[in-house]
Amino acid sequence: MKLLVTGGAGYIGSVVGSQLVAAGHDVVVVDNLSTGHFDAVPDGAAFVEADIADAADVLDTSFDAVLHFAAKSLVAESVAEPELYWWNNVAGTLRLLDAMRSRGVRRLVFSSTAATYGEPATTPIREDAPAVPINPYGHTKLAVDHALSGETAAHGLAAVSLRYFNVGGAHGRHGERHDPESHLIPNVLAVPAGRRDSVAVFGTDYPTADGTAVRDYLHVEDLGRAHLLALDWTGQPDAAGAHRIYNLGSGTGYTVREVIESVRRVTGHPVPVVDKDRRPGDPPVLVASAERIAADLGWRAEHDLDRIVADAWAFMREAGR
Repeated sequence: MKLLVTGGAGYIGSVVGSQLVAAGHDVVVVDNLSTGHFDAVPDGAAFVEADIADAADVLDTSFDAVLHFAAKSLVAESVAEPELYWWNNVAGTLRLLDAMRSRGVRRLVFSSTAATYGEPATTPIREDAPAVPINPYGHTKLAVDHALSGETAAHGLAAVSLRYFNVGGAHGRHGERHDPESHLIPNVLAVPAGRRDSVAVFGTDYPTADGTAVRDYLHVEDLGRAHLLALDWTGQPDAAGAHRIYNLGSGTGYTVREVIESVRRVTGHPVPVVDKDRRPGDPPVLVASAERIAADLGWRAEHDLDRIVADAWAFMREAGR
């Protein structure tokens, strides 16, 4: 198939793009390189430097489907500058949907987020949990999910939204390199890499096994497999006019201290810890249930925490970061 991958020079988009190329697809990456990297564009993929709002200039009737990763995704930034998130994540996606409709491209996989659920009352989080985002980032992603439901019902689009929490690990030369870096695993790995002296643990009195918060972590390769399975589903005869929403997760999660111990185990390096107070709004446990996608598409996470950390560490050392 000929596929448009928006945000395909970013961390997750570049991994999925690489997997799509390996599966034999003709991939065209669109990215404005505001947070992505030109050297992350998958080998064998064509590249167009452009904003998501300009996708109409790239998309034509020869394309079979779109995988949409182009989004701003920093929670703190979304609170400080919400207009950036509404313009890029929502208005940009509406422009993309307009282009897809006019070109007759009727298959879409959307990289959504479990931030759409906000602070859920129960965990593991199922897809029928109330979606009550607590920041503009989550609000904009939920708005796109609503737009997709309307688009599928009115115009016959086949769409899948994939909601997930934390992603880690690497796939070959494609790995995590955000600036600023807000994710736990690369920040803990920064200690053995010599870029930090210690790692802060925010909250040690949560009602969890060791008192630290529990979060869900997925290997980026597992995440990519889910996108490919979702893409396959959009080509099924009963997919037209349907919008499926799937959570991706381990179903159990890991505590902050378990992540730190994994880094110590994998790297063989001490990781000093500085215990700090809880951050406002941090729930004790955020874990997603993936039972629906397991039942429908046969997907389950295959890589454990040590594999996630080991692959992230290998990428960090290889890239000299």
